[in-house]
Amino acid sequence: MTGLLQLLRFTGAGRVTLFMMNCAVLLLLTSSCLTWAAVVYTPNRAASKLKYLLDPPVYAEVVGRRGDNVTLPCILRVKPSHYKVKWTKLEPERVGLENIIMISNAHAFKPYGHLGPRASLRKAHAMDASLQLSHLKLEDDGTYRCELINGIEDESVVITLSIEGVVFPYQSKNGRYRFTFHEAREACAEQDGMLATYTQLYRAWTEGLDWCNAGWLQDGTVHYPIIHPRPVCGAELVSGIRSYGPKDKHRDRFDAFCFTSQTPGSVFYISGSFSFDQAGHACEGQRAELALVGQLYSAWHFHSYDQCDGGWLKDGSVRFPISNPRERCGGIPEAGVRSFGFPNKMVHLYGAYCYR
Repeated sequence: MTGLLQLLRFTGAGRVTLFMMNCAVLLLLTSSCLTWAAVVYTPNRAASKLKYLLDPPVYAEVVGRRGDNVTLPCILRVKPSHYKVKWTKLEPERVGLENIIMISNAHAFKPYGHLGPRASLRKAHAMDASLQLSHLKLEDDGTYRCELINGIEDESVVITLSIEGVVFPYQSKNGRYRFTFHEAREACAEQDGMLATYTQLYRAWTEGLDWCNAGWLQDGTVHYPIIHPRPVCGAELVSGIRSYGPKDKHRDRFDAFCFTSQTPGSVFYISGSFSFDQAGHACEGQRAELALVGQLYSAWHFHSYDQCDGGWLKDGSVRFPISNPRERCGGIPEAGVRSFGFPNKMVHLYGAYCYR
């Protein structure tokens, strides 16, 4: 105290005021720093606004391939005395019971809809409401909701399931822009695929898909992906996904962008100079059949299949897969599946791509 009185006599009244203000600022900054540090080192105190469910749900996206088994996570933080958990696939084109996969409580569950027969609960522990899906199909790709219902209380978390695969453009044997939306969807299904979603097309573009013809997508919109703008493909525009927007599904005609994933079988090549029918017989002699376009793309994408020879496929087209680009195999620097289109089926010039 004596030292403080001496300081006051030395500084005078004006300097005392300044000294006291500096002390106040120092205390305020110190308090703020302590408060900030408390926020930094306790990030989980307000990590979730949900009372019962863990949010985010461990991981918000699950990736699988066709045929895989996957688990979509949903964990309870607090377990109510009486509750139900409802799993739903969010599909705008389906409304009602078809969206519901299962409803469960602490003791049992009941499956619903087209996904129910392949669904079960993991039940790794008492707080685990995670959904298991077996034998994934292409159409399982999408968004899922885990919803906890406790009387009048209702809360949920959302998980995305992405099917790993490859997008391929597909054209009618009659030429460019011949498919209505429904014909495009059928054409993809016939080639072991389904119409791609915008997300799948966008991912394919980031991986190198460059295609100048517009094609239908699953939501009824029409797009095409461009990496290298050129005069015939809107050279004045930057690279990206070009969009025509929604089109009339019954009258407008375009190509298709199909999506496929891994297959349970394998593709192999038989060398020769076959007509289309002879190629089919050659495959049958190996207890196989002519491969579909989607099966060839799957072999190229998942197994780096590389064969520098044109071969017949089941749709009457002739193609060959290149994983190691070289000058005498199509003359294109990027990997991909090359196409000779749909030659005359009587021409004896090509081998056969078989699937077994």
